Amino acid sequence: MINMTSISNKIVIFLLLIVSTSLVADAKPATFLQDFRITWSDSHIKQLDGGRAIQLILDQNSGCGFASKSQYLFGRVSMKIKLIPGDSAGTVTAFYMNSDTDQVRDELDFEFLGNRTGQPYSVQTNVYAHGKGDREQRVNLWFDPAADYHTYSILWNHHHVVFSVDEVPIRVYKNNEAKGIPFPKFQPMGVYSTLWEADDWATRGGLEKINWSKAPFYAYYKDFDIEGCPVPGPSSCASNPSNWWEGSSYQQLDAIAARRYRWVRMNHMVYDYCTDKSRYPVTPPECVAGI
Repeated sequence: MINMTSISNKIVIFLLLIVSTSLVADAKPATFLQDFRITWSDSHIKQLDGGRAIQLILDQNSGCGFASKSQYLFGRVSMKIKLIPGDSAGTVTAFYMNSDTDQVRDELDFEFLGNRTGQPYSVQTNVYAHGKGDREQRVNLWFDPAADYHTYSILWNHHHVVFSVDEVPIRVYKNNEAKGIPFPKFQPMGVYSTLWEADDWATRGGLEKINWSKAPFYAYYKDFDIEGCPVPGPSSCASNPSNWWEGSSYQQLDAIAARRYRWVRMNHMVYDYCTDKSRYPVTPPECVAGI
């Protein structure tokens, strides 16, 4: 006599094996060395959890840095970062995209500025387009970024650049080429990160210096994610409107994202070059056009 219960159980187990196998086959292991290389002081970068996370170290001997193996033209890059805890004044943890060109550099910057214990962490963003930078904005983070990992991302398409923290947009730089304002769209950029000493400017304009008795300083990264058009690669990729990051839902902030963006700007922005009359007596044109 056929045991239908036994057969049913075997079918269920077989299907579960198929599903679990397909999940493993489709999963992309997000390891550091897949997409990145160490550019500076390999003794100060340690791989953790089989390369799925890394530790960056800053001490009196050196800081360190890494970069993507490829350059990209449009797309989105994101990482989860846990910043230096405690007294981190004078340190800068940077995560950015850079065209690696001198005269007409394009660059999109996240720079996390260290603080004295108990003070809020500031993140400075900057945009270089066709060699012109000096577009700094600073936001005080509304959480402790050293207590846990948080996701920092840069979305870059033909319409705008969006800097986000945990999916909350903190800065938007729009494509206003029609008004004669440069926008980075011709040069591919690599993805970079560094941990370094910058106590001549990083904390309160350089008033707060590094306390080396607190060294070494550690920052942690994991969940490296780059989705974009690699260069060299198919020449048609960057102009392909079917790339997900060029889709209609990514061409402007939706209502929820726009509300979060306004909340950050109203409650947490501490510096905006657009309103700095000492540096810019005449408001920069991109500020007038709306960023």
